[in-house]
Amino acid sequence: MITKTYVLDGLELPVEIRRNRRARRITLSIDAQTGTPQLVIPRGTSYAEALKFLHRESDWILNKIDELPPRVLFEDGAGVPLLGRKCRIRHLPLLPPEVCREGDELVVGGRDKDVKYRVTEWLTNAAREKLTELAQQKMRSLGRSSAKVSVRDPKTRWGSCSEQGYLSFSWRLILAPPSVMDYVVAHEVAHLNEFDHGPNFWLLVERLCPRHRMPKHWLTRHGAKLLRYG
Repeated sequence: MITKTYVLDGLELPVEIRRNRRARRITLSIDAQTGTPQLVIPRGTSYAEALKFLHRESDWILNKIDELPPRVLFEDGAGVPLLGRKCRIRHLPLLPPEVCREGDELVVGGRDKDVKYRVTEWLTNAAREKLTELAQQKMRSLGRSSAKVSVRDPKTRWGSCSEQGYLSFSWRLILAPPSVMDYVVAHEVAHLNEFDHGPNFWLLVERLCPRHRMPKHWLTRHGAKLLRYG
């Protein structure tokens, strides 16, 4: 993948360009985290053709970027939702380089340039602890033994379940209301018994997470906001 800067309707934008042999046509998307356009080029298509396509779609690109929720950087004074409760980052550089929660504040010590990394690490660890606890509870209710749980930062999925029974979740679920995290965990644990999305699967989700439709709808409406933190 390469990144090049282009001028679209008078605005300079970095564009990530990737060639994919299996792609059948030029495709264009916007990275929800960074707002960066991503251009995928199939084999046999020249960069000149791809550039023409990019300029033809300039209105679409700029509209999609405008529609993105505001970016919230992890820095002093920023508001961060923590399982539905608003917290504020407070940077005190003279304190040890660590993060601790004090009421509705995440107090961060150490250098200013490390605040983003330390807050992300703290939130990831908090998410891992909570997600693992929830997953184990729901697996026990199905009579299953514990499965491996990992926490990552995917761009397109909130959770996944492999054919081998490994569960993976986005750390950003710690930024959502508790009911949303509960629903995503129930969804993936249900896949341990039902790998497709048939009627039996949704009956199992309902058993693991009654009234799951509301948090599912919340993710559809507000999920993009979670990707804009950090």
